[in-house]
Amino acid sequence: MKKQRPIILGIVGDSAAGKSTLTRGLADLLGAERVTCVCTDDYHKYDRRERAQHNITALHPDCNYLDVLEQHLERLHYGQPILKPVYDHSTGTLIRPEYVKPREFVIVEGLLGYHSTVMRQFYDVKVFLAPPEELRKIWKIKRDTSKRGYTPDQVLAELDKRETDSSAFIRPQREFADIVVQFYPPKHYSVNDVGGNLNVRLVLRPTIRHPDLSYLFEDRSSAEAGIRMTLGRDSGKPVDILEIEGTVSAEHASKLEDVIWQHLPEHNPLSANQFGNYIDQNETYHSDPLAITQMLLAYHLLRDYAGEMNLNFAPPVSALSRLHTVAPQRR
Repeated sequence: MKKQRPIILGIVGDSAAGKSTLTRGLADLLGAERVTCVCTDDYHKYDRRERAQHNITALHPDCNYLDVLEQHLERLHYGQPILKPVYDHSTGTLIRPEYVKPREFVIVEGLLGYHSTVMRQFYDVKVFLAPPEELRKIWKIKRDTSKRGYTPDQVLAELDKRETDSSAFIRPQREFADIVVQFYPPKHYSVNDVGGNLNVRLVLRPTIRHPDLSYLFEDRSSAEAGIRMTLGRDSGKPVDILEIEGTVSAEHASKLEDVIWQHLPEHNPLSANQFGNYIDQNETYHSDPLAITQMLLAYHLLRDYAGEMNLNFAPPVSALSRLHTVAPQRR
């Protein structure tokens, strides 16, 4: 019997954009025993002290062993183990490498995962996280002061220092994503007080086949309850745009979740309140927009897994694909 290769999901975004939160929820949704998680921060060439000495940020390609990451992505793609370096964020040091064997699903998250053409060819699904900079700044201050030993002033100074590299190397990777995820605060909310009421805007590009959510185009009650599907353009190209408000009603969130479940090739026993969680100041909260985002990504991974297993699973094309004759292309 042909050996099933792993399905690889990339999650790229700037520091504190929400990559780890999305990854943890996906692992819970798919089953931790089926998922291997790899953080590209582990491929830093210099530790925290050395970066200061060299006056280089962790976001710069020259500060990372990207050639080794390319080799490891290829090995993971073919189901082969890697000896992965490890970077300890709590101390800013490089420690003993880790032997990693890929499971059914591999989630690769970090700063520079789409930097080269070689890297990009090994992903089945590519996601880019793009929260507003003001919100990301709040998240980074909270995380780095509570978990990494920084003061708020040190975090702000580091953000200023990194801005040139963020602009040059991190944000341009958005171009290569199949799905762009943007959590953002509703109008009239302060980014400090929004809590679990963040909205999400999902740009669904026709580079992969998305589940059929076209019922949302005609469902006025869903739009009024906080879920909208529109046709739009992103970087000048046609896309589907799915928007979910943080205050969406439980009834309409459940309806959308059920529609996505119906398209999955295998049933997952978890209920929505068992994922879609995030931690803020050591407290755990639930977000329906986050849960639906994680479920949509799980759909893509399970769909691709079924395809590799030659199962009878032919997902419907998206509304955009039906209205625009745009042939999906792998980047």
